[in-house]
Amino acid sequence: MRRPVLLTALLLLLAGCSTASPGDEPDGAGHWRPRPGTAWQWQLSGKLDTSVDVPVYDVDGFDHTEATVAGLHRDGRKVICYVSTGAWEDFRPDAAEFPKSVLGEGNGWEGERWLDIRATDVLEPLMAERIDMCRDKGFDAVEPDNMDGYRNDTGFPLTADDQLRYNRLIARLAHDRGMAVGLKNDLDQIPELVDDFDFAVNEQCAQYGECADNKPFVDADKAVFHVEYELPTERFCAESRELGLSSMLKKYELGVWRQGC
Repeated sequence: MRRPVLLTALLLLLAGCSTASPGDEPDGAGHWRPRPGTAWQWQLSGKLDTSVDVPVYDVDGFDHTEATVAGLHRDGRKVICYVSTGAWEDFRPDAAEFPKSVLGEGNGWEGERWLDIRATDVLEPLMAERIDMCRDKGFDAVEPDNMDGYRNDTGFPLTADDQLRYNRLIARLAHDRGMAVGLKNDLDQIPELVDDFDFAVNEQCAQYGECADNKPFVDADKAVFHVEYELPTERFCAESRELGLSSMLKKYELGVWRQGC
């Protein structure tokens, strides 16, 4: 095959592999906002591997130190702080600070229970402390997990309006501390919340035929960080590239292994 054809094919391949820059240009509030197509690594278990050649890392906020975040910054990475804001986790150092009155049904993960997000008088200071931790360690952004309790059997009569109020509260707490914040799943409320969040994090939208629901974020020039667990990449990468998602295949434990689009 002639060299020009090889070069063209290589350029096309690179253009479709979600290797865009992390989007250093801040929005009007002065915080980072990743752009569509930005490649990422999501590692929440095992020893952190910082050798993955992507511009964005999403790691557990409790498990990693200021030094780890600084090291990733020296390598030119933006770093997202994973914290659960909609569920209680019995293994966190602040677990005893949550009164039993706000603890609901299990959310399917060992040691975790849904929170009564209506109780913002209780939860706001607790979540502020968690987001303070992210800020103090130098993280660029927050990934708040379990942000769609109203669609689940939480043990509380949560409504869509309850969820909107709580999600906007979490976004405000992050923005007030100079950090970007992502909307985790909660696809049905994207039209109402896209202006409040700087990016989205989605799990398994391809498996359930929902990836187009993330379009408002891409249309707003905001990244959608997306993972699949059960589909091979040939089943979702083409659609992801077409939609402008930042997609990869991971295992459920969210260790080092990844296969990017």
